[in-house]
Amino acid sequence: MSNWWRRKKENTRKHRKGERYTFGDFIMDVLFWIPELVLLPFRLLFWLLRGLWKINDLT
Repeated sequence: MSNWWRRKKENTRKHRKGERYTFGDFIMDVLFWIPELVLLPFRLLFWLLRGLWKINDLT
């Protein structure tokens, strides 16, 4: 597993450039994921209702 992880890390942009993961990178990741985590329950509810609606149309 460690060989797979090492190869995966070598393919990342930051590793190729030799840059470290900085605090600014962390903040940008958090700012990117907050809206995703907030909207996820609404998306799941929408997909569930849409699926139920389609199943109801088939019967």
